[in-house]
Amino acid sequence: MNQIFTVEGMTCGHCEKAVTKALLALDAQAQVTIDRPHNTVQVHSEKPREALAQAIAQEGYRVAV
Repeated sequence: MNQIFTVEGMTCGHCEKAVTKALLALDAQAQVTIDRPHNTVQVHSEKPREALAQAIAQEGYRVAV
């Protein structure tokens, strides 16, 4: 299932790596695409949306509802 999140606070490549690492820790098979200029994270994963959003938020980024 493909899900798109609006994520605030990603400002650099390190931020992208942190978000990607958090999502892959939750689902090692996930496909993650980050578009930092548009503040979006696209995740192809079977995990629930809430769990994916929580993984991003635990890295210190705000996930817009």
